Amino acid sequence: MPTYEFFCEKCKKNFTVTISISEYEKKKYQCPKCKGKKVTQQISSFQTVTSKKS
Repeated sequence: MPTYEFFCEKCKKNFTVTISISEYEKKKYQCPKCKGKKVTQQISSFQTVTSKKS
């Protein structure tokens, strides 16, 4: 599942959420610390896990 990074406008904290793409599209995420719903998505790095074959 993809990982998304957000910034909470209410408590001024960054947080990371791992949710499915369908959950992300519903836009019903909130800050886990203060439960604030005014959050903005941050630009984050992309990371993948692959099997290593030689």
